[in-house]
Amino acid sequence: MPGTYNLLLVAVSLVVATLASYTALDLASRISMLKHPASRHAWLAGGATAMGVGIWSMHFIGMLAFSLPIPLGFNPAITGYSLLIAICVSWFALHVTTRARLSSRGVAAGGALMGLGIAGMHYTGMAALQMQPGIDYEPLLLGASIAIAIVASTAALWIARMLSNMRQRYAAAKRAMAGLLMGTAITGMHYTGMAAADFMPGSICGAANGVDTQWLATTITLFTLAILIVTLILSRFDVRTALLAGSVTKLNDQIVRMVNHDALTDLPNRRALVERIETVVHNAKRAHETFAVLFLDIDGFKTINDSLGHSVGDEVLKTFARRLQQCVREGDTVARLGGDEFVVLMENLTSPDEAQDVAQNVLDSTERGHWRDGQPFQAVPSIGIAMFPRDGETPDALLKNADAAMYEAKRAGRATWRFFEASMNVAAMRTLQIQNAIRVALDEGYFSLHFQPKFSSSNELAGAEALLRLNHPELGLLTPAEFIPTAERSGLIVPIGQWVVRETCRQIQHWQALGLPVIKVAVNLSPRQMAQPDLIETMVEIVRAEGVPCEQIMFEITEAVAMHDAAKTTEMIQAFQHAGFEIAIDDFGTGYSSLAYLERFRVKQLKIDRLFTCGLDAQGHEGRAIVSAIIALAHSLNMEVVAEGVETTSQFSELQVMACDQMQGYLLARPMTGDAFGSLLEQQMARV
Repeated sequence: MPGTYNLLLVAVSLVVATLASYTALDLASRISMLKHPASRHAWLAGGATAMGVGIWSMHFIGMLAFSLPIPLGFNPAITGYSLLIAICVSWFALHVTTRARLSSRGVAAGGALMGLGIAGMHYTGMAALQMQPGIDYEPLLLGASIAIAIVASTAALWIARMLSNMRQRYAAAKRAMAGLLMGTAITGMHYTGMAAADFMPGSICGAANGVDTQWLATTITLFTLAILIVTLILSRFDVRTALLAGSVTKLNDQIVRMVNHDALTDLPNRRALVERIETVVHNAKRAHETFAVLFLDIDGFKTINDSLGHSVGDEVLKTFARRLQQCVREGDTVARLGGDEFVVLMENLTSPDEAQDVAQNVLDSTERGHWRDGQPFQAVPSIGIAMFPRDGETPDALLKNADAAMYEAKRAGRATWRFFEASMNVAAMRTLQIQNAIRVALDEGYFSLHFQPKFSSSNELAGAEALLRLNHPELGLLTPAEFIPTAERSGLIVPIGQWVVRETCRQIQHWQALGLPVIKVAVNLSPRQMAQPDLIETMVEIVRAEGVPCEQIMFEITEAVAMHDAAKTTEMIQAFQHAGFEIAIDDFGTGYSSLAYLERFRVKQLKIDRLFTCGLDAQGHEGRAIVSAIIALAHSLNMEVVAEGVETTSQFSELQVMACDQMQGYLLARPMTGDAFGSLLEQQMARV
């Protein structure tokens, strides 16, 4: 019995199949993004229902497009079974395509099972006609329809897998093209299966019920399109919501990381370190364990930062942080507190020796430049070590005591380590008091200048050295040895040094206003000042503003600072001399002199360190030979020699014999106030 097709409904069935295929692909990508099991199950169930209804509707509309010379109808129960099969097949398809791993063999097996399921749905739907006698199927076309179902299903699974990433380029367009191909294949399977059906002449439809086929097709089409479109809208809305939530979560994670990590080195910052120490303290108390906090500060970093620039300083910090992580044990926490201060938290220690070993490893690696990446690099720290629970049971106490031990390491000569001891708290408190005193000293007028006279070998006044004092109302009179290192570390030495030059000029002006002889005063320059790019211009400006000739000021640079960058020092000395200042090399013999550079410096004076002056008495002939050699060297280079620390008559006599140009020390005169030095000048003038 021949049948005919309503071409409009055939086209509608193709549209429904295409939309159902696109929906399936979209749902597969959506479900692949879900991590929460409950959400995945919910979307699998809802998506399978929508997809199953779409595939079943395509089949049912295709059935309605077919007509025979006899009335047709469908058994509701059997039709329902075919719908259930379509939903189950759809659930299986979505489940397979959204698995974390899917091999080619898995795609093939899944495609075969899905194809058999779709074929089962189709032929169950055909059985819902309840034809009498039954439908006779042509074997070749029947097999072809099943083969098409399997091939189409396998292709659908593979395409869905390939398009599961919703963020790939042109994902929507690719999904639409794939949906059209899949819809065409599914539709082709259906109509191949219909072509395989052979209806016997005189057959009747046992399920015929007189329902209007056009009305039923329209209702199912609209209902199916509504379900698929709503599903797509919900999917897209949920995707956007999920992406927005993911972006917010990612942003929140970034904010949390920024709050808890140092932006330059990406190490945990103080906040994160304190939280970690709190956790470790809690665990250590419960397990009766010990741990260590190592506080590290890079020696001379401020000089590097000031002389070479902040960009170089930042690179030093990043490199040091990376290299420091190479020196510690696996599981230790390395954090940066700020500036050049780093902390290592070492957990689960069996003895303090383990902390000592790590500290020594850091020093050995930084001093010798032995790194696993083979790049030369030197940034040597001083290290303080505090042990839990001996040295504190809170993060603040442990960090404070490790910091105190670190400063003790600096006082011991730097580039070393020290364990915390209770006595260090006294020194740390003293250091803190001095820091606070320095910060307000300029504004409150706590600084003052003393002047140490310099005498010629004939015991005549030849000049003076300006010495800074800090007279604090609570701490009393402080010597430079007590506060200059702290001022140097904090950077306050720069404005303090400018004040010293300005105050020296004012004192010179005061002496000259009293009619006293012209005198040359020496002023010390610190390493931090030497690193200032505008040092010479600033000094010239100060001296000229105070109305003092530059020739009356001599700047003293220690030998160690001068030789740190001898080439740069040579340029600075020449610039100072060009401006009219004179330069002296202080503490000569205690650094690492280079005679070649000494000749290039061409300074006015060499100052022999008090160590060698004391050696004139303590070391006898050897001591005299060293001092005599220094004086002879200086005179050969047309430099004057000043001996510091002259405290005995025998030293003075020896220096006179050696033709030392000038001497200073307690034997001759102690440092004195400006007024007292003025009186000394007046006495000198009276003798003349």
